[in-house]
Amino acid sequence: MALKVGDKAPDFTLPSFTPSAELEQISLGNFKGKNLVIAFFPQAFTGVCTTEMCSMNDDFNAYKGMNTEVIGVSVDGTFVQKAFAKANNINVPLLSDFNRVMIRNYDVVHPEFAHGQKETAKRAVYVIDKDGLVRYVEVTPTPGDQLNFDAIKAAVAAL
Repeated sequence: MALKVGDKAPDFTLPSFTPSAELEQISLGNFKGKNLVIAFFPQAFTGVCTTEMCSMNDDFNAYKGMNTEVIGVSVDGTFVQKAFAKANNINVPLLSDFNRVMIRNYDVVHPEFAHGQKETAKRAVYVIDKDGLVRYVEVTPTPGDQLNFDAIKAAVAAL
């Protein structure tokens, strides 16, 4: 069932190599008392995904100034995400949902992405407030469509 504004955000714990050089387990609880932008993307090193995550990274300081953290989530493995972050100077944590638990819990499973790849993340964003409630949801119609970054910033600013 699709999450909507006002719903409690599902918990998660996923591995990440970014921005740390050591593998970390990152959970929703790590952000208690802060707002959180969760940016789902289908696959590292693809054009629209690279633009999405670079844009979120470029705005990272603006979000931090609004007591908000940003994370990216894809089904790519941690080593792919680490290389993707390094190649694109991405400093926001990229979490690996390789087992596809979080994309199911957040109802953002894209059945088929490209070249027969099944069950990647849809391009989507959730803004979660400091109390763990969903305050903004955007899921693009296709993986080729970009997120509305101005609407995301406005949703965060309204918290």
